[in-house]
Amino acid sequence: MADRKRLRVAVVTQYFPTSAQPWAGHSAYQTLRPLAELCDLHVFYPEARYPASLTPASARRSALDRTWSPPGVPVTYIPYPVLPVISRPLNGWAMSARLLPFVRAFAPHLILNYVVYPDGFAALRIARALKVPVVLTAIGSDLNRMSDQLVAALTRFTLRHASQTVTVSDDLRTTAIRLGAPAARTKAILNGCDTSVFYPRDRSEARQALSLDPSAEIIVYVGRLDLRKGLMELIEAMAELRPNRPDAHCYLIGDGPDRPVLTAAIARHTLGEQVTLIPSCPTTKVAQWMAAADLVTLPSYREGCPNVVLEALAAGRPLVATNVGGIPELMDETCGCLIPDHDAHALARALNEVLVRPWDAETISSRHSRSWSDVAQDLYQGLDQVSSAS
Repeated sequence: MADRKRLRVAVVTQYFPTSAQPWAGHSAYQTLRPLAELCDLHVFYPEARYPASLTPASARRSALDRTWSPPGVPVTYIPYPVLPVISRPLNGWAMSARLLPFVRAFAPHLILNYVVYPDGFAALRIARALKVPVVLTAIGSDLNRMSDQLVAALTRFTLRHASQTVTVSDDLRTTAIRLGAPAARTKAILNGCDTSVFYPRDRSEARQALSLDPSAEIIVYVGRLDLRKGLMELIEAMAELRPNRPDAHCYLIGDGPDRPVLTAAIARHTLGEQVTLIPSCPTTKVAQWMAAADLVTLPSYREGCPNVVLEALAAGRPLVATNVGGIPELMDETCGCLIPDHDAHALARALNEVLVRPWDAETISSRHSRSWSDVAQDLYQGLDQVSSAS
């Protein structure tokens, strides 16, 4: 049995912050930081390297600083060769071949992974070469949105042969089992949030700090600007809400590929004074936006265990969210409204209902605060059991 203080865990994942994207892989980093206090942990980050002739100028300008790592978690960046689209089914093999010597030198007791393919497939191959167990972590999109049939087959293969699979919700656990993960070796560990940052704060002070109208009814969305997050329905709901709630204002905080489409939709509905796009911002600023909000919304089509829901609840803010994925495991009518996805009318009605009802921030927060240290403790117990059984 591995000693608790000396358990060596090699983490294989691209779902992690980098110098170019310091807010990427938020849930992985927030879990690994306290986990690194419980064991000897090192992240091995497979860095996709395209041929120079196929690398866009924007990618060259945002090249990773390989000396950078987020506080508390050591990282080694290892480039591996890729071709756009063409090499996708082969990326797991390429990844494992390049990472294996580095992970072998670390001599881990166990491999931990985030994102089942290609990262988890590479982690499985490395674990087999080193004759150590491998624990996968499925985050949601890796199981819910597979790009093609070969990737789906490799994902199912990886799930079947892992020592253990961890999912971020019970709903995603069901999906993993349906795809081939053995039920006895599959468990759900819900995400948490930084409760030192997300907690009930004074709404007026937050609005003053952000230069927001103190009398407005403020709705906040935080996340990727992706139509699959239900943002077109949110814009349509704001248009429906405007006649009866002229003081309602929605702030969409984040970046993503569908910003131009959303900008056009805002203009088409003449919602320039009701809907505002705000660029991505650090976690501390996100907490300030939530403190300023009357409610937080996530009208997404699919989700695993969305951090924004946990953060809003810890901040004591009610939610309007879709009844998909792991969201109903996190909230009920005591802290907001669950609605069908793809339904702008239901979204508008729910936004109106939540804006009308009185909510107690301390009550919401006291029922829904789970820290990342709690997540790390749960994960460590599972890793220790898997390592001990090997």
